[in-house]
Amino acid sequence: MFAAYAARIDPDDPLAGLELGELPEPEARPGWSVVTVKAASLNHHDLWSLRGVGLPAERLPMILGCDAAGIDEHGNEVVIHSVIGQSGHGVGPDEPRSILTERYQGTFAQRVAVPTWNLLPKPAELSFEEAACLPTAWLTAYRMLFTNAGVTPGQTVLVQGAGGGVATALIVLGKAAGLRVWVTGRDAAKRDRALALGADAVFESGARLPERVHAVMETVGAATWSHSVKALRPGGTIVISGATSGPNPKAAELNRIFFLELKVVGSTMGTKEELADLLSLCATTGIRPVIDAVHPLTEARDAFARLAEGDVFGKLVLQP
Repeated sequence: MFAAYAARIDPDDPLAGLELGELPEPEARPGWSVVTVKAASLNHHDLWSLRGVGLPAERLPMILGCDAAGIDEHGNEVVIHSVIGQSGHGVGPDEPRSILTERYQGTFAQRVAVPTWNLLPKPAELSFEEAACLPTAWLTAYRMLFTNAGVTPGQTVLVQGAGGGVATALIVLGKAAGLRVWVTGRDAAKRDRALALGADAVFESGARLPERVHAVMETVGAATWSHSVKALRPGGTIVISGATSGPNPKAAELNRIFFLELKVVGSTMGTKEELADLLSLCATTGIRPVIDAVHPLTEARDAFARLAEGDVFGKLVLQP
């Protein structure tokens, strides 16, 4: 079957290890299902995999892609929850938690095998392309806001970075929850699009804010960390789910963190139950993922290049 996969690891030039071509079909096994992929979406996790983060060379070739929606062997329209392990369903109960492509072949292919437990019904209201955007970026945003941020309607949250899949999800979900959403970004066009999505205000990266916020949604890392800490009011919370600009800021701002009793909360993906709630929320409210572009799987290299360059607003989707 045709697939986009990591053939080599290259920390400095990740796209050099990306190959498109034929690989073996997934094999059925007890407790697993084979899904015909209708749509799959890109995440920064796919670029990190090509750099070797979470994916050692001995597991290559590895089909990339964590997210997908498709049709299972019984004809059901399904969405894949991409966190594998620690459930005892389809894998051993002692297997550590991982994202799909850290241990098992992924979704950038015509078919993918996953534990049957990891399948959820796709709401009829959502297209395959829309549903495929939810299990990583949108689930991450959902958990950041509704499980870990501790905010309530009417409070203010700052989203660092205007264009990525998690950032756009945070804007849409935050507004739906009655929050006041502020967004930073380097690119004026992306700031304007954030306003069009519903952001209450936008600012250049690092800009002084009119007032301090209740919570900061942090996915950028080193480049924005100091600004995130300084943007918080006393007792506020930073929820961090990624570090696309690097994990080691020049200043940790520890004095400010302890003196103002700030909270720093790590957030990774979300549970199957949270994904079910997110799917239901989108189906019943009309909220939809922001899709930048849909590419055929044969053009995966172009989509990866756009993601690597940061030339994206919302999600990039691949169709096998």
